[in-house]
Amino acid sequence: MTPLLDHLGDARRPATSTVHEWIEDELLPNTGTVVSQVFAPTPLTDITVDVDDGSRFRVGDLVRPADGPEVMLVTEVAGDTISVVRGYGATSAVSLAEDMTLTILGNAALEGADAPDARFTNRTRNANYTQIFTAGIEVSGSMQAVRAHGIADELDYQKQERMRELLRDLENCVINGVAPTSTPQGSSTVRRSMNGIIPSIVTNQFQPGVGPIPGGSGGGSDGLTEEVLNAALREVWEASSGPIDTIVCGGVQKRRINGFLTSSRRYGPSDDRYSDLVSVYESDFGVCRVVVSRWLPSDTLLLLDSSRVEVLPLEGRSFHYKSLASTGDAATGQVIGEYTLEMRNENAHGLINGLATS
Repeated sequence: MTPLLDHLGDARRPATSTVHEWIEDELLPNTGTVVSQVFAPTPLTDITVDVDDGSRFRVGDLVRPADGPEVMLVTEVAGDTISVVRGYGATSAVSLAEDMTLTILGNAALEGADAPDARFTNRTRNANYTQIFTAGIEVSGSMQAVRAHGIADELDYQKQERMRELLRDLENCVINGVAPTSTPQGSSTVRRSMNGIIPSIVTNQFQPGVGPIPGGSGGGSDGLTEEVLNAALREVWEASSGPIDTIVCGGVQKRRINGFLTSSRRYGPSDDRYSDLVSVYESDFGVCRVVVSRWLPSDTLLLLDSSRVEVLPLEGRSFHYKSLASTGDAATGQVIGEYTLEMRNENAHGLINGLATS
């Protein structure tokens, strides 16, 4: 196996169809957004606030505007308009503004009250497609009979070589593969291929100096720094409440990560070994193993929760050698396998692209 495929681990179960499906769910959201105009912070009386989605709020919710000190109490919900008491619990009121985030701290239920109406999210069905990886082998009777230096069996040697090549191709497709836009399930004229990790990440795509990600250094302030990496890890953590445990990068960005330690590295007079390696990066938002893959674009870095990423074989279709009927003086066959990628909760992963490569 390859370092990346080894780290993702063995699948808990194989795929049972060429169209591999799985079910996902998510928690009820605990934030909303103000869509009204600016309100004065005083007087501290009931007011109404228009929000983007009133179904997220319930009577009795304690709501904090942005990161300010104020807490408001929701007293009524009518469509996408909520009524609130300002400065609840003697907190200091702040100005409400368009697009301000309202965080629901929790609901304060009344003693002896009836059970609230049930709320739930709809589960979603996601899918990927299996991809066949194969290579042909043919060894003449003479080649199999002669003694080649360092090779005991030419047929076995060719099997091993083709297997290594197919594992290389599998890792490449797991990272970069894309499914066809039409008839993705495949047909006699359309080849079936899987969607890889990079095409599957939609929500958390970051660039240095864009949005919440600070500028980096070098190459026009788009180099990878600890500030850039930590900002991206924080954004993914806030979106999914789960930690990243795997950073996948190419050689250029791996050297940048190793460089995080350069300024703090110290050596004694007796030290005769120089180490410039970061294998695990520990931050407030996850303890991450750093995995190098030569197939990742040089300006891109992946942030993954490996517990939600699996590479699965189609049942009975793990890599294996199949002998074929020979039509002459040769042993023929093929190494074949069929695999797909299951990537759950895509907003629990992220990528940083546009990084400097020099």
